[in-house]
Amino acid sequence: MDISHDTLVGISKSYGLFYLIALSIAVGVYALWPANGKKFERAAKSVLKDEEGPWR
Repeated sequence: MDISHDTLVGISKSYGLFYLIALSIAVGVYALWPANGKKFERAAKSVLKDEEGPWR
């Protein structure tokens, strides 16, 4: 059973494509999950809360 380089490249490209699609879906679901809304809102406001003025 001799697997050629082209076959391995094709398999790895397909696997990589499906892996990135699945990862993108997982990140989207996590970001849009209703229970995480307060966490993201707090993180967005915390950047501006500690701001005293322009950096000198």
